[in-house]
Amino acid sequence: MSFKVAIIGRPNVGKSTLFNRLAGRRLALVDDTPGVTRDRRVHPAKLYDLAFDVIDTAGFEDAPAASLPGRMRAQTEIAIDEADLIFFLVDAKAGLMPDDRTFAEVVRRSGKPVVLVANKAEARGSQGGFLEAWELGLGEPVPISAEHGQGLPDLRDAVIEALGEARALGEDEEAEGEDGSAGSEVLIGEDIADPDAEPAYDETKPLRIAMVGRPNAGKSTLINALIGEERLLTGPEAGITRDSISVDWDWKGRRIKLFDTAGMRRKAKVQEKLEKLSVADGLRAIRFAEIVVIVLDATIPFEKQDLQIADLIVREGRAPVIAFNKWDMIDEPQRVLAELREKTERLLPQVRGIQAVPVSAETGRGLDRLMDAVVRTHRIWNSRVSTGKLNRWLEGILAHHPPPAVAGRRLKIKYVTQAKTRPPGFVVSCSRPDAVPQSYVRYLTNSLREAFDMPGVPIRIALRTSDNPFAGRAKKRN
Repeated sequence: MSFKVAIIGRPNVGKSTLFNRLAGRRLALVDDTPGVTRDRRVHPAKLYDLAFDVIDTAGFEDAPAASLPGRMRAQTEIAIDEADLIFFLVDAKAGLMPDDRTFAEVVRRSGKPVVLVANKAEARGSQGGFLEAWELGLGEPVPISAEHGQGLPDLRDAVIEALGEARALGEDEEAEGEDGSAGSEVLIGEDIADPDAEPAYDETKPLRIAMVGRPNAGKSTLINALIGEERLLTGPEAGITRDSISVDWDWKGRRIKLFDTAGMRRKAKVQEKLEKLSVADGLRAIRFAEIVVIVLDATIPFEKQDLQIADLIVREGRAPVIAFNKWDMIDEPQRVLAELREKTERLLPQVRGIQAVPVSAETGRGLDRLMDAVVRTHRIWNSRVSTGKLNRWLEGILAHHPPPAVAGRRLKIKYVTQAKTRPPGFVVSCSRPDAVPQSYVRYLTNSLREAFDMPGVPIRIALRTSDNPFAGRAKKRN
């Protein structure tokens, strides 16, 4: 059985740096600013021959329960309860602080095995802080440098001593198959199969969904409402989420990976380095996701930033779904919904027919309809049309509305075929691709969308000219 390790400590001791080191990837945001991490994050990790799940947590702070630091502390306490082993980090460079002693007592009361880790041990003058760590009464401190990867062999030995050799090393024996190869479990998204090899929609395949929107639109609250637990830190303050946190969820027997992202403000307003890192992390989540739920505040929807976010999602080729959140605050829902649907069609013509669902993360209203819209959109995003059907459609289009003449010469369109899915991409063979007006390409796109029932997803059309087998040959002269 695998075990979980929670990394805890006061702010700015290097918890996220150690998390990234153990995970083998730069997943958590790291900055010199104290208190960067707010939500807890879980990821598979390796420490030489030890395989386990590691939990990154917010910095432990002594604060009122209702305050933001207090709610962050509650998330860390949940991580302590979930963990089998605790890495208690102290800053060897700065030495012990009063909070270190306070939270050492909290860890001791948990009854969980503890490894005391003295981070930043490579710094000049760290020996004094390392010796001070003995005062916490949590055993011998392990000096490491999470940033430079020093001291990790000693950390591995400390884990084995804390858990016992059978428990610490047992996971590798269970994970390996009879042929010595790694087990069959694969992280979602690590090895994505070629979508063109799937002729039919697979309703059992794991689905990746990212929640995006402006700050304070209710993205984290919506994810908590969907999974039915307080997994993510929420509150009235704007911009609580900083990292893109992934949450695994089972919905009607289907594995879902939900990504919570930091609120995206206008580029001109994003000045601080930390916010730039948060936005970049959110953009990576969009590129990794299949469905992107644009969470709009129903009381102030369709601001310029909302439209820019939607346009970015379409340009990335992701499948968008709109969630009009905070619907419980709307006084005339029927009238407002009609207005919002009209605005959606008018302001987002590039994804005509996009699914838009009114929801309330606070009351739970509309969550089932939102997930139905997500699956419906995902099915369309994966759809494929046979070449025969496409060319029969093309014959009707050319008879009804042929392409215009350009510079006195008629454009000839020969055939169309679908080259890819996710999103649907089509190749149109024509005589002069560069001369086809964009208005006619939009006409083809909208006709395709209507004829083959593909609303609300990006559609790509590439214009190509067929190769002339005689091109480049010199004309024969008599």
